[in-house]
Amino acid sequence: MQKPKIFDGHNDLLARLWLADDEDPSSAFLHSTLTGQMDWERCQKGQLIGGLFAIFVPPFEYVKKNYPHKIDWTLHQTAYTTQQVEQICFAQMSYLLQIEAKSAGKIKICRTVAEIYDCIANGIFAVVMHIEGAEVLDADFHLLDVFYAAGLRSIGALWNTPNQFGHGLNVPFPHSPDTGQGLTALGKELIRYCQHKRLVVDVSHMNEKAFWDTASILQQPIVATHSNVHEICPQARNLTNMQLEEIAASKGFVGVNLDTAFLREDGKRNAETSFDILIRHFDHLIEYLGEDHVGFGSDYDGGFMSNAWADISYFPKIIDKLSAHGYSDDLIDKISHRNWLSVLENIWGK
Repeated sequence: MQKPKIFDGHNDLLARLWLADDEDPSSAFLHSTLTGQMDWERCQKGQLIGGLFAIFVPPFEYVKKNYPHKIDWTLHQTAYTTQQVEQICFAQMSYLLQIEAKSAGKIKICRTVAEIYDCIANGIFAVVMHIEGAEVLDADFHLLDVFYAAGLRSIGALWNTPNQFGHGLNVPFPHSPDTGQGLTALGKELIRYCQHKRLVVDVSHMNEKAFWDTASILQQPIVATHSNVHEICPQARNLTNMQLEEIAASKGFVGVNLDTAFLREDGKRNAETSFDILIRHFDHLIEYLGEDHVGFGSDYDGGFMSNAWADISYFPKIIDKLSAHGYSDDLIDKISHRNWLSVLENIWGK
């Protein structure tokens, strides 16, 4: 088969760059071998043509414990201030803009599917700006308009903890996705506004009630950028078969998360995880969604990976395993990038 072209639906590079001590994070990504799971060199080795890059505010207690120099603690607060959240998000957006500017035309932030196709045709890396956890946004969505103007085209209203838009699902393993209340009234307004702006609405970190609240509002494909199968791995934020059926009915999409904790039946972070369990998730998703609605949502730089796919350069090994499992070249081509581009076109338009 020809070398696959990988379009990956989720990474947390920008948050890791914010946590790092590099004086020039954008240049570090472009010219260094970074300590995490991805950089420009490894993206090329992994045969990536692009993907969704998340703007994400790392958990307050995690930063306070492990990266105390990143925040001014003189306020003695127990959570980020609004200004701190804004500073973190705008710093990460700036990194992405700088990566584009310093790439000598090799990387482009894309706002339309036509731009992505043009990038593919010309060997340019196509980046889509995404927000994971929308606590940075104001109630009037003025900041959402600012992010949109900068290139934002995909948004996950929630992460694991509650915000002004909805409730969390940070619960022990194993657990159902039913972890409490769903979207707030403002959260429902956000979903409507995102649909108005033709943004991808990501349900990957929504609990069950928030998922169904969203499904009742959206009149576009439902997308889970980085989620797996709850029947196989009963993590709260993996998707039940009923949720998969709803996604299928919307002609939506699921990007498979490579974090072992969301793959394994025991829910453990285990570096010795084999390809077999990963392939089981692909098989199940294809059974429920069809061949045209499944792809990658790796979670590199945000997840615990197996040694078998330790960083983003390992994507060709995953492709080889899918091929050996019996997936046709056409199906692999769909999973690797065509399905992502199709669902983006269905939401954004041509």
